[in-house]
Amino acid sequence: MTGRAPDGRSPRWRPPVSDRESGQVAGIEILPFALLIFVAGMLLVANAWAVINAKMAASNAAAQTARTYAETPAGMGPAAAWTRAAAAGDRAFAAAGITPDHHSLHPRAGPGPFRCRRVVVEAQVTVERIVVPWLGGFGDGLDVRATHSELVDPYRSGLEGGGCG
Repeated sequence: MTGRAPDGRSPRWRPPVSDRESGQVAGIEILPFALLIFVAGMLLVANAWAVINAKMAASNAAAQTARTYAETPAGMGPAAAWTRAAAAGDRAFAAAGITPDHHSLHPRAGPGPFRCRRVVVEAQVTVERIVVPWLGGFGDGLDVRATHSELVDPYRSGLEGGGCG
């Protein structure tokens, strides 16, 4: 070849042809790393959802417990009122799928449901640090708390105590 095309122009440059296949699968080593990042991200999302679910369940259970305690029928003693209220909170936790060994309810109420008394209940749920779907949780737990308060009806009849204020 003379280096020039028949019409006198210089030929177009072409890269040299190689029979080697080096570089054909470059980047394949990133696939296991990407899979690891994906799995770690999914574990993080699952754990975040477990904490959100626990917070919603604790809020609901605290509200149900405080409401049930504040609406206790007249003549029921404080121990019976709390037993009834705690049962309502346990049902709320069970509806959210939280087992009894992972939650607790703490009342901050006086000796009984008196008129105008504020009833405060704190619900606590323990969530494992790492939650793997279908396998369960691992590690020490995170404590998720929610507090709710209710005011015993000031116009309700049959309760001890005077008017509010």
